[in-house]
Amino acid sequence: MKTPSCWKEKSLKTYLLRPFGELYALITRLKIKYMQPSHVNIPVVCVGNLTAGGSGKTPVAISIMRLMKKKYRNPMFVSRGYGGKLKNIIVDRQEHTAKEVGDEPLLLARTAPTVINPNRYKAAQKAFEEGADAIVMDDGFQNQTLVKDLSFLVFDGESGISNGYCIPAGPMREKFDEGMKRADAAIILGEDRQGLQTKISGIPVFHGKVVPLSKPEFSRNVIAFAGIGRPQKFYDTLLALGADLIATRDFPDHHKYKEEELLKLIDFANNTNSDLYTTTKDYVKIPYHLRSEFKVLEVGVLWQDESKLFEFICSRLF
Repeated sequence: MKTPSCWKEKSLKTYLLRPFGELYALITRLKIKYMQPSHVNIPVVCVGNLTAGGSGKTPVAISIMRLMKKKYRNPMFVSRGYGGKLKNIIVDRQEHTAKEVGDEPLLLARTAPTVINPNRYKAAQKAFEEGADAIVMDDGFQNQTLVKDLSFLVFDGESGISNGYCIPAGPMREKFDEGMKRADAAIILGEDRQGLQTKISGIPVFHGKVVPLSKPEFSRNVIAFAGIGRPQKFYDTLLALGADLIATRDFPDHHKYKEEELLKLIDFANNTNSDLYTTTKDYVKIPYHLRSEFKVLEVGVLWQDESKLFEFICSRLF
């Protein structure tokens, strides 16, 4: 889904939904309290969040995987595989589609072998059996099937925790204070406009920002579309890079594109002499025979102090 606008602040609507949010928080709390996670014989690093969608968690997981590769021979990702049909397999980018394994695992698999399974322990165990010597979990902070050796919580500095209510009244997957007690470190992406730093105590806070890996050359008008939690962030990035953005199209997070939707976008671009831009997460869901019609903006995390982050990871795992 697209992040609801009502989550940005407290209102009558969110107040009426708040009891359902309290129930959601209670169920999460009970699962965390009473489920017994299992160990695997290799280090597990979790990159998660407390909010639903749009925090930049996956680029952070990819960046941390690259740091892990400096110390480990064969680290692997484990992921739920949200939106996919298969499970307990290693993602093959040449064979599998987003409908089979989910969009985020296809992105992760570009950097390291990726095992998908909603049961993170089973995914981690398969990774271990396949020769993994360390694991990075993309998401799964609230998943209690697997013991984590190091847990990061990722926050978007612009939106923070929004109104602070739990789903469906707000974006929170669990109460802020309860989640922070289980975290080993926090990561704030972008300018901290919500005062998150002052709300976090007792654990290190690392800062970074999601940036384009290269600057595109915009020779024509641009039409942009995205199916992510906060598509406006993507559009703002294109504008900041100098794109003449004449139209945008929003789709729900993890949207499975139909060919007719993509063909309509292509026709619109042709009729307006425009280039079509999308995110890497959306691009992997476009059928191969149509991909030449689309351009993708590759992004990564630029750390304020990458060496400090690397030293912290090493201090906790070695």
